[in-house]
Amino acid sequence: EDEKAFLSEDAKKKLAELDHRYSHLFMAIAGRLAAIIEIADPLRAEAKDVLKKLKALGIKKTVMMTGDNIHTAEAIAKEVGDKFYAEVLPEDKASYVEKEKAKGRTVIMIGDGINDSPALSAADCGIAISEGAAIAREIADVCISADDLNDLVRLKELSNKLTRRVRSNFRFIMGFNGSLIGL
Repeated sequence: EDEKAFLSEDAKKKLAELDHRYSHLFMAIAGRLAAIIEIADPLRAEAKDVLKKLKALGIKKTVMMTGDNIHTAEAIAKEVGDKFYAEVLPEDKASYVEKEKAKGRTVIMIGDGINDSPALSAADCGIAISEGAAIAREIADVCISADDLNDLVRLKELSNKLTRRVRSNFRFIMGFNGSLIGL
């Protein structure tokens, strides 16, 4: 469309039948559609289970933000049950993070690409995937192995335990010190 390529009726039918789980690259020669290349970015097998576990551990809201087209994002979101935003620019991701923080929410951003870097930087906690872009790993507060997203679950479990320990210690210290002052 941007290049004003001519689409025959046959080409329009083929476009309508494309599998939207894939991103598509279009090639035109002399103003006519010549090829469509489908690019798979498959959903990780453990993704749906990891999101379910994270919600059980206290994560209240999860959102998928992607630069992919709306059809691809919608197909992936249906598989994991996430709210999603598609065709999002890097500055829009960072803006979304800032808006959520302004609402008083603690924001964790997980990303692996150059386009995720502004949002990783803006988040309360930026988590990069180790096989992602070098700049994402540099900016992020935490870097996890890309082999298994269950590392996110282990990280949240550890965070919850540490928070409970800090609160418990604080209560003990305040009670103990209060008792000493009373004596």
